[in-house]
Amino acid sequence: MSNAFADLISVLPKERRHVGEVIAIENGVATIELPGGGILRARGAATVGNFVFVRGGAIEAVTQAYAVVAIEI
Repeated sequence: MSNAFADLISVLPKERRHVGEVIAIENGVATIELPGGGILRARGAATVGNFVFVRGGAIEAVTQAYAVVAIEI
């Protein structure tokens, strides 16, 4: 008999995916500003002004600008 919670956890990604705006690129490394004001650096294809998804230090995809909604629990 398997544990349903453990099965669910095993399929979830190990690292969080962030989204933010590329504010600078230097030597192939993008500096990304997160909606809360944090900064990430990641490698990948993007240009300044793009909004991107980032996971594990790599840009996964370019996306469109969006409205940010923060929910505190």
